[in-house]
Amino acid sequence: MSDRLKALADAGVSIWLDDLSRERIESGNLAELVKESSVVGVTTNPTIFAGAIADGERYDEQVRGLVAAGHDVDKVIFELTTEDVRNACDVLAPVADESGADGRVSIEVEPDLANDTAGTIASAQALWAAVDRPNALIKIPATKEGLPAITAVVAQGISVNVTLIFGEQRYREVMDAYLSGLEQARDAGLDLSGIQSVASFFVSRVDGEVDKRLEAIGTDEALALRGRAAVANARLAYAAFEEVHASDRWKQLADAGATVQRPLWASTGVKNPDYPDTLYVTDLVVAGTVNTMPEKTMQAFADHGEVEGDKVSGRRAEAEQVFASLASVGIDFEDVLVVLEHEGVDKFKKSWTELVETVKGQMQQAAK
Repeated sequence: MSDRLKALADAGVSIWLDDLSRERIESGNLAELVKESSVVGVTTNPTIFAGAIADGERYDEQVRGLVAAGHDVDKVIFELTTEDVRNACDVLAPVADESGADGRVSIEVEPDLANDTAGTIASAQALWAAVDRPNALIKIPATKEGLPAITAVVAQGISVNVTLIFGEQRYREVMDAYLSGLEQARDAGLDLSGIQSVASFFVSRVDGEVDKRLEAIGTDEALALRGRAAVANARLAYAAFEEVHASDRWKQLADAGATVQRPLWASTGVKNPDYPDTLYVTDLVVAGTVNTMPEKTMQAFADHGEVEGDKVSGRRAEAEQVFASLASVGIDFEDVLVVLEHEGVDKFKKSWTELVETVKGQMQQAAK
């Protein structure tokens, strides 16, 4: 087992792999990562599925059967992806049984529904029913329209991975949506202990956008602030998490059996080659959180990552000072958040289009 990844897990960080394919499942690679690399969860998205399906012959037989049955591309995508997630859930079931919180596999509602509350609810219900595993998580974006959908599906007992969170205020709204859903579930007599959730707070994209603006400003003072916004932003989010979970509202839900919606650090692959490739792992170590990593980042940490203790809690004042400095050189962080959310939704939609085109190509091959 990787000593460095084990040290990270021992520090209380749950290591999730941001990748999935039928090849990983059927070859035993996913089970091996669970055994050898402290992997205790999996996240997916349409881009990941597009890559897996384009590269993998293991999908061909199922595609041929679905085409022969007359199904359209949306149905084929639904069947291929839910089967992979179902089977990954089975690989991770022992982890879920042992830990309760981990052993989770995420699948995303259709990105085109990001601004459609009713459509998101219906998609989440369909995915939850199709995967039919208690350790699945349905990914719902933290758009304004996504928030009431989160409440609605949690109220029905569906476990949720809230994605595309970029700023503290929206994160507070996400936590409120989850707690509201739990309250409705409790009032309906549901067992709250079976409802799990994580809140995926995006990291590297924040530095990408802020650094671009700092370089456009170009002063020494501005340039000195590159690479500092993302971690500071995550630390503010964690301070908000601690505040909400110290509230009487949360304590009443916890007494009724509710589980904590853990912060999940997402987008933790480092985009800037000038930064350490383990930056968004080492600097975001704090117990009770999840870090979902691309395999490249996981391998980098296994090779040379360092666990330097809790780098997150108790750092609100330090993080606020970073944002005061950013504001002083002319960074409008509220505008950064608007741009990132818009781009995030747009990227999700483009990745869905990529998945649709990939599967159409496979369907055409199968029909020959």
